Amino acid sequence: MVNAHQFGTTTPERLTARELTVWRALLDTTTELRRLLSVQLQEADVSPGDYAVLVALTDASDRKLRSSELADAIDWERSRLSHHLGRMEQRGLLRREECPGDNRGSLIVMTDEGVSALRRASGPHLRAVKHYFAEALDGDQVESLGEVLGTIRAHLGTLTASGADS
Repeated sequence: MVNAHQFGTTTPERLTARELTVWRALLDTTTELRRLLSVQLQEADVSPGDYAVLVALTDASDRKLRSSELADAIDWERSRLSHHLGRMEQRGLLRREECPGDNRGSLIVMTDEGVSALRRASGPHLRAVKHYFAEALDGDQVESLGEVLGTIRAHLGTLTASGADS
């Protein structure tokens, strides 16, 4: 049950009808974008989860990360990540190595096959993002949306830092 004190108020505030309409539109739109982009990734034999893991590894030094760092980078629970990594390892997209100085941890390393899979998927994926997302907006809308999302992220960061989100 949600406690009004969690949100720094003594009485719960209600969303306005417009706020609720916009919120639902945001959820519906992001769900549809994820569905369309997922279909496109599947055509390249890469799941959205595979893509997230491979991009995070590409961004890392030497294409490797500790499993805990990878979980944090893609915001997944460690158990979910562990199961997914097992499936990716079976397909040859990555391998696990012992983590120096940590007997419990492992390093996740992208293989050459993982690099190939990411290259196969990235071009079509980015073209789909352009088609389904960017082409729907003009330059001013892209800037406005960027500002809005930045404001929301900053607000969430403030709440997280103050402990108001727990």
